[in-house]
Amino acid sequence: MKRIGAHVSAAGGVEQAPLNAQQIGANAFALFTKNQRQWQAKPLSEASITAFRDNLAASGIESRHVLPHDSYLINLCHPDAEALEKSRRAFVEEFSRCQQLGLELLNFHPGSHLQRIPEEQALRRVAESINLALEQSEGVTAVIENTAGQGSNLGWRFEQLAAIIDGVEDRTRVGVCFDTCHAFAAGYDLSSREGCEATFAAFEEIVGLRYLRGMHLNDSKKGLGSRVDRHHSLGQGMLGWAVFHYLMSDPRFDEIPLILETIDPDLWPEEITTLRRLAERAAD
Repeated sequence: MKRIGAHVSAAGGVEQAPLNAQQIGANAFALFTKNQRQWQAKPLSEASITAFRDNLAASGIESRHVLPHDSYLINLCHPDAEALEKSRRAFVEEFSRCQQLGLELLNFHPGSHLQRIPEEQALRRVAESINLALEQSEGVTAVIENTAGQGSNLGWRFEQLAAIIDGVEDRTRVGVCFDTCHAFAAGYDLSSREGCEATFAAFEEIVGLRYLRGMHLNDSKKGLGSRVDRHHSLGQGMLGWAVFHYLMSDPRFDEIPLILETIDPDLWPEEITTLRRLAERAAD
């Protein structure tokens, strides 16, 4: 079954997120467990933790279909030792919050070398940061998101994702979140079925589909290889519908969270319904 949802608001407390997902007809969702643009956050209260777990159960969504995202401030390969340590502490805290909520995944961007350290060193730093977080947590998988390659961001080539995974000691607790907009902007042509087949064949060869733990389903405002991260609503950007037909018809993408981060939340119920219909037609 396809598990389709969106990155929903947790305003008013994390316990609101499952209810917000239910309202748009989702059977998966993403959320921030804290303010994504602040370093500090109040600890999760026992009341919020209990309410989140209760609302999740009531929504019928399983914890394995929830894909929380960490803070945008975290840079797991920061060139400065002090800033790197600050990011690593925050990263460990994100794992702790997921663990408290009973969630199994944590989605994150690998980071940026800021043109100040070599790429190879930066990739090793990301892997070291993941190792430190895994050592201090239990039951939560580190899910690396591919990026569009803006600026000095890592993770836009499959080879970079593979290099990070190779540096992780416990590979049972590392995976990848594949963002369609980011991949297209990074130069992977997903605008046709043939392009999708070639892209995922390359992903399988270089990274391995066994590491695919979630996806972000987004159209792109910018063109192929633009290296610019600008999401669009489904079918309204440069990608078109081919990739979403492809993903909905392929059982390799069953039972992982497929998350919309498209730009108009008012369209999410319609987009979820459309994607679900594509999956149903493919199954007939």
